[in-house]
Parts: sequence; C-alpha cells; structure tokens
Amino acid sequence: MKKIVLISLLVLSAFTLKAQKYITRNGFIQFFGETQFETIKADNNQVASILDTQTGEMVFQALMKSFHFEKALMEEHFNENFVESDKYPKAVFKGKITDLSTVDFTKSGVYNVQVEGELNLHNVTKKITEPGTIEISDKGIEAKSNFKVIPEDYSIEIPSVVRDKVAKEMDVTVDMKYTPMGK
Repeated sequence: MKKIVLISLLVLSAFTLKAQKYITRNGFIQFFGETQFETIKADNNQVASILDTQTGEMVFQALMKSFHFEKALMEEHFNENFVESDKYPKAVFKGKITDLSTVDFTKSGVYNVQVEGELNLHNVTKKITEPGTIEISDKGIEAKSNFKVIPEDYSIEIPSVVRDKVAKEMDVTVDMKYTPMGK
C-alpha cells in the first residue's frame, strides 16, 4: 500500500512540475522602423519560447530567416547584409519576470510585469529590462511586450548608401501564446 501511495505522489508531483512550464512554437515578433524614405516592417510567426510560471524564467528563440518582409529585396538585404543570418542564425532572449509575485497564474486577468534578461542578437549580448503584460485566461497564458532596439548596439552595420532610409531604432512587438508543456 505504501508503494502505491509513493508512486501516486511521484506521478502527481511530476504532473504538477510539468504544468508549471508553458511553451509556444509559433510565437510572434515584429520589428518596425520608419523614416521619411522607407518603412521597414518584418514579422516572424515561428518564435519558440518557454515560460516557467514557478520561477518566472523566460526563453525566446527566433530564427532570423523566419522574419518576412513585404518586399523580397528588403528581406534579402536584411539576411545577407544587415543581420548576416547565415553567420548569426538566431536571436535569443533569456530572462525572467522580476515581479512574479504580482501574477496569479490561477486567476484570469491582465498583469503588468517587468522582464529582465539578456538579448543576444548578431552575436552581441545586451542586458535589457522592459515592461510587459501577462494575460491569464481559459485559453492559456499570453505574454506581450513592446520595446525598442537600436541595431548599432548589436553591431549591425547599416551601409552609408541606405543609412538615411533605415530607422535608427526599431520598435519590437512580442506576443507569445503559451500552452502547458506536454500538451
């Protein structure tokens, strides 16, 4: 009888630990920049991310070649000349929700949070702290944030010939819709 209770507790605790991690493989990241000469907008709907609701840890990984532009030539220049996607194939963010105690993952609602971590882009890692929201609903967990990235901070060189056409900073939108890991 003790063995059955022990096995039951182990199975239940394994299920509980699994339920604390949420995942998406089709998260969304967009960047947008505008000058008087050009609007640059790219979307990526293939972002992988894991959220641990117990610790607040978050990891995002975006393949650079999965960013798509309206103009094929712009996408080609982005991959070949700016972010050098063959050499630096992905962007990675590793961080955590710093005010996790303000989020009740058992109660529907929208919670304002701060996320702090390191963004690695173009083989340059920078510490960032940004605001975001966590929305809990019967559909799952949705994490959103908007922030700015300056390409030069990540050693992304903009050729002088197009320098005036490319915004000095890009607005980044993140939207992750998580489901429990293992489902």
